[in-house]
Amino acid sequence: MMNANVALRTILEAGEPVTDHRPWPRVVVTPELWNTLSEGLSGGAWSLLGLWGEVGMVHLAVYEDASETPGVASLPCPAGQFPSVGRLHPPAQRLERTIADLVGLQPVDAPDGRPWLDHGRWPVRHPLGGATARTSPPNPLSMHGEGVAKPGERFVYPFLSAEGESLHQIPVGPVHAGIIEPGHFRFTANGEAVVRLEERLGYVHKGIESLLRGATLERAARLVGRVSGDSTVAYALAFARAVEAATETTVPARAHWLRALMAELERLAHHCGDIGAICNDAAFALMHAHCAVLRERVLRASAAGFGHRLLMDCIVPGGVATDLPADGAKTLRALVDDFRQQFPPLIELYENTASLQDRTVGTGFVRPALIQQFGCGGVIGRAGGRAFDARRQPGYPPYDRLEFETPVQTDTDSDTDSDVNARVWLRIGEVEQSLALIEQILERLPPGSVRGDLNLPGRDCEGVALVEGFRGDILVWLRLAADGTVARCHPRDPSWFQWPLLEAAIENNIVADFPLCNKSFNGSYSGHDL
Repeated sequence: MMNANVALRTILEAGEPVTDHRPWPRVVVTPELWNTLSEGLSGGAWSLLGLWGEVGMVHLAVYEDASETPGVASLPCPAGQFPSVGRLHPPAQRLERTIADLVGLQPVDAPDGRPWLDHGRWPVRHPLGGATARTSPPNPLSMHGEGVAKPGERFVYPFLSAEGESLHQIPVGPVHAGIIEPGHFRFTANGEAVVRLEERLGYVHKGIESLLRGATLERAARLVGRVSGDSTVAYALAFARAVEAATETTVPARAHWLRALMAELERLAHHCGDIGAICNDAAFALMHAHCAVLRERVLRASAAGFGHRLLMDCIVPGGVATDLPADGAKTLRALVDDFRQQFPPLIELYENTASLQDRTVGTGFVRPALIQQFGCGGVIGRAGGRAFDARRQPGYPPYDRLEFETPVQTDTDSDTDSDVNARVWLRIGEVEQSLALIEQILERLPPGSVRGDLNLPGRDCEGVALVEGFRGDILVWLRLAADGTVARCHPRDPSWFQWPLLEAAIENNIVADFPLCNKSFNGSYSGHDL
């Protein structure tokens, strides 16, 4: 077996290269190389970017920070199984359970064999693999639901237990008091102190990957842009870049800059909204109201500039759907000027409100080592010292020509860092950087066309892209058929590596602090559940 301490590039070179896969290398590996990659992930040599399957094969996307090298390793699974990555690297466990549910490939020696997305209510089992009609709910105590419940029995999900005196369980959800997406949270508590939290998600599974099979590029772009509606720009950009990489399509320079403009507007809107919502969960409604007004102004400016408040369907493979109108730059400059006046007093209000600081400082601490292990991106990762930003690494235009900082909390030795307060300040820093980026883009926006023709090769081709959304890095991998339709597409939300850390963030906090911790994460249910 190859030593797991070798460079990722060396391991990729040892596999069999797949032609027409761009821009990263994809190689077919042996079980030995697969295990070497698992050991490297476990040892912290690389970060896990994605893990997904298709009929007869499982794929693993990894990133080596030291050399800024990404790559995809593919393992054939002729017997319908593969060596578990999750047995050595916990961030892979939920992804492996999803592969078992959707495709039917079984991870050997996996530490957790419970179903994940499949709640026993789908009409078929393994919809992306050898789909078979379901006659009864799966037996949750059987490996990946391979058994079935007895007649008349209902599906009961076996939550993990906790031992100790005076412990009790509190079930929350999947239906919540607010108008939010569904998710179940099972608390084990000693009095008010949380001893363990376990999540159960999957309630908003929509069959996105099934719907993408055979879809035209136009339809697929619309579907991927709706995986998580608040990240529609980031998802659409990731899908478009994956298509353009697969087809070796050249995108006009102006389109690149307009895409970045849309991405920063999306980031600005949702970070501002999250800052207010976190304060609202700490019973400080004034911040929520002011931030909501600012967010609304971003949405209205987006609609004036590109025709949609959330910028849906504005980014398409080959470029963008519409150009900025003649008065669009003026509208956006006015938006930035308004933010420059209105936002600083809100920062001062947050910083100088003692009752608010009492709720956010020291609450929801996540160990930086855990953030590194899970390759957690976005605000959650950067508040814990992980400075990864897909705009820089591996990077994409026009960010290589723009000046900006990636806010990151570098002093993470104290339990008052990597907490709710740190995540608020990271969002404040992100807002300030987005404002500066919008100003630069408007000042330097090049002339020219905004959409180019796709260079469809008339044969199977594959592409992958990593894009920085407001939650973190979004991965899209796809294979196009010879006729230009989508043969397989896998979108991976940053929430896959953030939701598990929420379970750690609430430990030793009180139950009443869960809404505050949860909102400071703001994980996407829809993006996770596919």
